[in-house]
Amino acid sequence: MIETERLLLREYTMDDFDALYEIMSDTETMQHYPSPFDEARTRRWIEWNLENYAQYGFGLWAVVLKETGEFIGDCGITIQNIDGEKLPEIGYHIHKKYWRQGFATEAAKAVSDWAFENTNYPSLYSYCKYTNEASYRTAEAIGMHFEKEYPDEANKITHVSVIHRAKTRK
Repeated sequence: MIETERLLLREYTMDDFDALYEIMSDTETMQHYPSPFDEARTRRWIEWNLENYAQYGFGLWAVVLKETGEFIGDCGITIQNIDGEKLPEIGYHIHKKYWRQGFATEAAKAVSDWAFENTNYPSLYSYCKYTNEASYRTAEAIGMHFEKEYPDEANKITHVSVIHRAKTRK
């Protein structure tokens, strides 16, 4: 578990399904994805993260408000194909009623710190559809910088941000 000032990040369980489905099935939240998730895709998302925990020791974690225990999204590290390379990526999804309150930044910063303390990755990445300005602004807020954009089928153009281990250590 990762703890921040306002948040707890913990492993998913299937008990998180309803709260996650509310986020992932929302058209506005998922506007930068090919489509919102249905129930089956949401279950697979949780199962995929459970597999990631077993295989890598990390994945996307449930983001929970410390004060109330409410599930408000997810944030963590997954291994993603970014322009043909398998790279560690920090991803995040926050319930839209909590947008613009710093929760994605707080969670992503905690995940970045955790990753540099608990893995040997020299760099961490974040990628999104080029139109997802809020996502790459969150990446910049945790110290990432623009790396590149490349064409792909899913996003038309994918925007990639990166932070290097050397930049995070004094």
